[in-house]
Amino acid sequence: MLNELRRATLEDLPEIIKIYNEAIKDGISTADSKVVSVEDKLEWFHSHDSLHPILVKEYHGRIIAWISLQPFYANLMAYRHSARINIYIDKNFQGKKLGQQFLSEAIDQAKGYNIKTLLALIFSENAPSLKLFKKLGFKEWGNLNRVANIEGVDKDLLILGLRIQE
Repeated sequence: MLNELRRATLEDLPEIIKIYNEAIKDGISTADSKVVSVEDKLEWFHSHDSLHPILVKEYHGRIIAWISLQPFYANLMAYRHSARINIYIDKNFQGKKLGQQFLSEAIDQAKGYNIKTLLALIFSENAPSLKLFKKLGFKEWGNLNRVANIEGVDKDLLILGLRIQE
């Protein structure tokens, strides 16, 4: 049974990291190229606040996906209503159209955090993520050509955006 997206707790961090490390191994979902530990991500976890949470989705009590909302240019007030959004799904639950449901729920919740614009930064070769975000109305707003180099491979980073409220 799937539960609603809920705010992550510190006790969820090991499962969040497990899913994230799976994504690191696939090589197209994150700029991290080496697996990380819970300790490595503690500061990141605590940097999320009431308006920019980490959300988790559970299935029979097990976390199968997580979404983070992070400030876009946190120290500049002009961007206070914009946030970066990331989604990671357990590899055993990918390809089952769950990402669309989870991301849609997160977009709805983001409106309650007074977020007006969501940005997703996605590597150009990550076709599943690009398809997911575009299906929910995100448009390509920019292309940072060969901006990343992971394990010796140059990668393009696409900026996708969605205005969720005026």
